[in-house]
Amino acid sequence: MKRNLFIKFCLIAGLMANVSCGQQKKAETEKATTLETDDDKPNVIIVFTDDQGYGDLASHGNEYIKTPNLTSFGKESLELTNFHVGTTCAPSRAGLMTGRNGNRNNAWHTIGGCSILLEDEKTIAQVFEEGGYKTAMFGKWHLGDNYPYRPFDRGFQETLYNGGGGVQQTPDYWNNTYFDDTYFRNGEPEKVSGYATDVWFDEAIKYVQRTKEEPFFLYLPLNAAHSPFNVPEEYAKMYEDAPLTDVQKRFYGMITNIDENFGKLISFLKDEKLFDNTIIIFTTDNGTAAGIKKNKDGSISGYNAGLRGTKGSHYDGGHKVPFFISWPDGDIKKGVVSNELVANVDLLPTLTKMAGVPFSSEKPLDGADMTSVILEQSKSEERMLVIDTQRDQWPIKGKNSCVMNTEWRLIDGTELYNIIDDPGQKNDIASQHPEIVQKMQAFYDQWWTSIEPEMKYAEIPLGNPKANPVMITVHDMHTNDNIPWNQVLIRKGEFGPNGFYSVNIVEDGNYQFKLYRYPPESDLSLNAAADEIARSFSVDELPVGRSLVFKTAEVKLGDTLLKENIEENKSYVSLDGKLNKGSYELHSDFFTNDGVKFPAYYIEIEKK
Repeated sequence: MKRNLFIKFCLIAGLMANVSCGQQKKAETEKATTLETDDDKPNVIIVFTDDQGYGDLASHGNEYIKTPNLTSFGKESLELTNFHVGTTCAPSRAGLMTGRNGNRNNAWHTIGGCSILLEDEKTIAQVFEEGGYKTAMFGKWHLGDNYPYRPFDRGFQETLYNGGGGVQQTPDYWNNTYFDDTYFRNGEPEKVSGYATDVWFDEAIKYVQRTKEEPFFLYLPLNAAHSPFNVPEEYAKMYEDAPLTDVQKRFYGMITNIDENFGKLISFLKDEKLFDNTIIIFTTDNGTAAGIKKNKDGSISGYNAGLRGTKGSHYDGGHKVPFFISWPDGDIKKGVVSNELVANVDLLPTLTKMAGVPFSSEKPLDGADMTSVILEQSKSEERMLVIDTQRDQWPIKGKNSCVMNTEWRLIDGTELYNIIDDPGQKNDIASQHPEIVQKMQAFYDQWWTSIEPEMKYAEIPLGNPKANPVMITVHDMHTNDNIPWNQVLIRKGEFGPNGFYSVNIVEDGNYQFKLYRYPPESDLSLNAAADEIARSFSVDELPVGRSLVFKTAEVKLGDTLLKENIEENKSYVSLDGKLNKGSYELHSDFFTNDGVKFPAYYIEIEKK
């Protein structure tokens, strides 16, 4: 008997007899374990798109968007229509990776040093690797760009990814556009050919081709359909006659390109006879970013499936997303819909159980094993989950909070909605159900008490032999000021945030700091204005840069202060000093003749 079918049998039998699966079938378990081979283990593929909301699918009633392959896949899958993630990118990814809410692990924001998944968190990739799986990730990581936070430090044996939160963000390779970009293969820059989404899927197919004889865990977190809305012309032109804005036509075109690539992946798996024993999940990271828009004349362009809110909202439109799962050998029902409450934090305990991979968390989980919901479409035990939108330097209790169970949503502790009767969350009925408000708020209070002691900043290590030198970008600066989180803003040079980086000097020694305005690969001097990349049909404009004239530079860590004059036409200024090991707040700044302070956008630090 295959492990997956045996697990399913045990779940049913154990529930009927009200005894544990291990107690009831000890002999069978030992036999199954003895007979198990790698052929019995299911492969796992998670496709995780960016900024695609619940309404950005034709099968969810969107009459404009073209997603025929996802419609077909939905008919071969179980669909969860009450599936939730974070309201923005990094929190959703952290929850999927760890089974734990992003507030617990320094991933409650997307920038500002608060999107770096803490080192002591164990990821789903590490669990599957320990369980004998090959592991790979191609696409958008967004949980740390420095050692030990990179994807290949976190259990993924093979990776190809872009920097930061996607194309053209500050840590991404300079002047990437989605087309013929430079990405990072296990940390090393590599020039590729083709459109980003095509590249990620092509990498996935090549990976499966060379790994198919062994069980694999493949994570495909796409950077589409996140801005910039750059897409091959033919996909945007599919929508030229639709009553949509220019941005929406590009956005929908990006999703249609995803759909086409997803269809190719499914066809490949079927041709290779891998489809039946592969757990395939398609889902997304938050509500729609551009699928619906209110125009100046009051009209609405696009579609949001009647949901309230979009990306960043703690109403359902911000975090209820598509979810399809297929596994024919696991006997998941096809074309069936479940409205049970399930979330990204459930995937780690659920997928390990389905695959027969040992997993026991040393930290409190927000997620739970939802195998019975997926394999049997059974009702889950009564449960509650919390989603919130923090997007600040430190989580604040009650801020943008949503407490969920299958039927109810408590918003900000005061608004109550029955999403079975009122999926658009139009009618606040808190006054009619004070007992439900009280119960859900009590859960929130208890939950907050449990997460508060875990909140802390991740520190970037300096001087570690495994990563020397280190490149830090302003993307990870701790500050309440505006951050130039993408390369358009780097070019404009309009933001001078005042803040610091959390670092840890690993060893005493001499350290060199190179302060840049532009990344080293740009070959631009500190005072230069970057050249414009003109807009084409497929690529948005990258504006000409602003010249900034700096005269001196300064680095400060604790009581150590380093200063240096800036030479004309140099791409960086170098400052050297002796440092003692320990945790520090790193400040690194330029100064003009008038004494105006401006942070270094990029800092390379090397222990000599």
